[in-house]
Amino acid sequence: MRVDFYHLQRSALEQVLPVLAEKVYAGGKRLLIKTELPEKAEYLNTLLWTYRPDSWLPHGSESDGNEADQPVFITTRGDNLNRADMIMLVDGGSIDEIRPFERCLNLFNGHDETAVQQARELWKAVVDEGFEAYYWQQNDAGKWEMKASKIPADN
Repeated sequence: MRVDFYHLQRSALEQVLPVLAEKVYAGGKRLLIKTELPEKAEYLNTLLWTYRPDSWLPHGSESDGNEADQPVFITTRGDNLNRADMIMLVDGGSIDEIRPFERCLNLFNGHDETAVQQARELWKAVVDEGFEAYYWQQNDAGKWEMKASKIPADN
């Protein structure tokens, strides 16, 4: 398993999440976006329909139903309701939540000390589990740069 940690300092979640979700979908993968609050799930559901006038990313949330048919599904539950290959965490998460997926994208607010601490704890759990871990941070130009990685010796 591969886990990518995106330290959001220059860009907001609303800017980064749609771009990453589009990349996952364009790559032919299914994505589960996990948040903790139902109102945030609905906010993200609306965001993915409206973040760019020319965008079209098929997705849904718990309020829409038809979970299994959604290539991108937003939920507050950890269940892989849409048979996703990848999970995106936007409010932190645990090693047990990400273990069933082939890849995890963990987006965390670098201005929120609680979110940063949760990301550190997940990083440690990921490395202890023997998964690949990559830490990404934006440079002054807004481009993502890999600042750290841990790759198990047997990979």
